[in-house]
Amino acid sequence: MKTDVEIAQEAAIRPIREIAEKLGIPEDELELYGKYKAKITLDAWQRVKDQPNGKLILVTAINPTPAGEGKTTTSVGLADAFHEQGKKTAVALREPSLGPCFGLKGGAAGGGYSQVVPMEDINLHFTGDFHAITTAHNLLAAIIDNHIQQGNALDLDVRRIVWKRVLDLNDRALRHVVIGLGGKPHGMPRETGFDITVASEMMAILCLADGLEDMKKRLGRIVVAYTRDGRAVRAEELHVTGALTLLFKDAIKPNLVQTLEGTPAFIHGGPFANIAHGCNSIMATKFALKFADYVVTEAGFGADLGAEKFLDIKCRFAGFHPDAVVIVATVRALKMHGGLPKTELSKVDMTALEKGLANLTKHIENIHKFGLPAVVAINAFPTDTPEELAFVEKKCQELGAEVALSEVWAKGGKGGLKLAEKVEAAMEKPNNFRLLYDVNASVPDKIATIAREIYGADGVDFTDAARKNLQEIETLGFDKMPVCMAKTQYSLSDDAAKLGRPTGFRITVRELKISAGAGFIVAMTGNILTMPGLPKHPAAENMDIDEQGKITGLF
Repeated sequence: MKTDVEIAQEAAIRPIREIAEKLGIPEDELELYGKYKAKITLDAWQRVKDQPNGKLILVTAINPTPAGEGKTTTSVGLADAFHEQGKKTAVALREPSLGPCFGLKGGAAGGGYSQVVPMEDINLHFTGDFHAITTAHNLLAAIIDNHIQQGNALDLDVRRIVWKRVLDLNDRALRHVVIGLGGKPHGMPRETGFDITVASEMMAILCLADGLEDMKKRLGRIVVAYTRDGRAVRAEELHVTGALTLLFKDAIKPNLVQTLEGTPAFIHGGPFANIAHGCNSIMATKFALKFADYVVTEAGFGADLGAEKFLDIKCRFAGFHPDAVVIVATVRALKMHGGLPKTELSKVDMTALEKGLANLTKHIENIHKFGLPAVVAINAFPTDTPEELAFVEKKCQELGAEVALSEVWAKGGKGGLKLAEKVEAAMEKPNNFRLLYDVNASVPDKIATIAREIYGADGVDFTDAARKNLQEIETLGFDKMPVCMAKTQYSLSDDAAKLGRPTGFRITVRELKISAGAGFIVAMTGNILTMPGLPKHPAAENMDIDEQGKITGLF
């Protein structure tokens, strides 16, 4: 069986100019990065901004398991299926982070015959967007420490510098560090740390800004520290907003690549959904909706994280919403949610399947709470039996969700034609989109609504530290913003071990963080970390490149 990278390397990739032509994008609105990648100029927006939007399909999933679900693969395959039918289609995805690429997961550009290409480039540096975010973030950090060194005119409390540094790798040793050692010439010693680049507030800003001017304003609003008398200090007070924006002059432009079947693919921005808001950029999605009649996009991890944030944060800011939602599941993963060990997932176990289906049904219910029609995509595996597939279909239909078997991994777009038909039918159903909560509600009420309605929790508990954060947020007037929950992706609860559809639990909020530039409050739950670590055997151990430049192991 061929690996993903072998399939990608054998593909006949078309020049990106030809892909742009499919969407009516002329060459003078492209900035080429070689033959197969391009950025779309911001001038293109002025030409198309008054055109009607195409249809938007959001792809989400059940809570992920080691058995695999295939959300990005399904997104690409569904777009290819619409393209196969002759529809003017685009897919809009996030950029992969180097952290998981070299860590646990390997590459993140789809799989099998449903991939975006050139996959090696997309997974490794791409057009430099993450470099721009990392550099801008660390420039601001350096400016803060220089301000302290040069006399601290703003009277910053060195114990309350909340702007850390970032790196786009998994490196647990950098979570907590001390800087400024070596004497007076080398800065003020203080504790700080590193987050992964995708957790940077600047990543969120890139993905939520609607243009360069909006980005500049958002960068200026970032809260970087507190004075000794408790005043929140913004980035704009350090007079580097212009320099920070300058570093984003190219990164803010959406990237255009293609799928294996030549479907245009917008890939831009990449916040994680467990520690950030988990969606590609508003700009890329808006561009895609103007250029294409059908746009397939995805949100990270399960619907309790990525989809909730897509709908409650991204849609709230962007002013659009999906016409239908696809929830990806596998029979194998459902059995794992039902308690079956990973080593036994190939055997038929209807009891485990029925128990695990509770996770899928909860996600269907949640999508319906937003007033949106749902379609379940069962990502096919050779071990699936007709009995198991029929059982899943029956249960989903009882909840008013259509079901389609997706074979896009093995067959590309042709394997997603049935799914495309179901999605088209779903888009004809009533769409009564509504947000989950009023942004003007109190922070505890917003968090409690998400925990109760989306996770199924009995309530929310705040640690003493979180209550102190809450009091400060309210005093400083930051409480009228959406909430971005930082929570384990593996469970509906904040305990990764509670699979399926847990009940009788409460969510514990241990910290609240202000992301004033992004425009939301981050609620940290459980033991979620903003700088991941590497596994015992990182994916990097399997990667190589030969003298001819051929890459292996980037699955």
